Amino acid sequence: MTASPAADSPILVQDEGAVRTITLNRPQALNSFTVPMHQALRAALAEAASTSSVRAVVITGAGRAFCAGQDLAEVMDPQAPGVGDLVAEHYRPLALQVSRMPVPVIAAVNGVAAGAGANLALGCDLVVAAESASFIQAFSKIGLVPDCGGTWLLPRLVGRATALGLALTGDKLGAAQAKALGLIWQCVPDAELVPAVQALAAKLAAMPVKALVATRLAMDAAQHLSLEGALGAEAQLQAGLAVAHDCQEGIAAFLAKRAPVFTDR
Repeated sequence: MTASPAADSPILVQDEGAVRTITLNRPQALNSFTVPMHQALRAALAEAASTSSVRAVVITGAGRAFCAGQDLAEVMDPQAPGVGDLVAEHYRPLALQVSRMPVPVIAAVNGVAAGAGANLALGCDLVVAAESASFIQAFSKIGLVPDCGGTWLLPRLVGRATALGLALTGDKLGAAQAKALGLIWQCVPDAELVPAVQALAAKLAAMPVKALVATRLAMDAAQHLSLEGALGAEAQLQAGLAVAHDCQEGIAAFLAKRAPVFTDR
């Protein structure tokens, strides 16, 4: 196991086997985003993407929050970028970077996830939340619209009516409610969050990662395609994956009744 040495860094990085955990580390400010934290998070994601031994990534928060969204004190600083610049220069590229990671990404939501923090979590491949966690589309309360991909994600996850309800009211949504709506993958007791996420991440890391990522890309792309177009995209992906090591290994292992060893990424 390795960990980043600077405990006061806005981002902490820890490896356990093939799983890399990236922790948002401004607990005194509920892990709200600042420009330095954006820069550190994007650098950590880029490093994980370029490290061949990393086969799954977990994003979580230090302390009692996952991420409270943008640090509004920074927004009010006349020397800091304006909201439009923050969205264009930081939130937009962050959302795209998460969506393009070459390995599965899990959000381990340990507390409140508000504003862009909620949409950062929802943009991950799988979201596992503690029972005490909550999701808040807080933008309407300060005269803004959902960002960090929220306007794209919410209707696709829960439908237009519920998406608008969450975005317009800005009401808090408990983790159990989020699970019931299909907004997240799992809601677990608080004490089980870390072991549940570790087990899930280890499971994904041992699977054919290249195929898992292709599945994400295919499903996202299919949102803009006709059935015929999606079928064509599936055929192209299958043709490429079928000749890759992992598919050949999976078939050979199945026929030999042994455990497969997947290595593609």
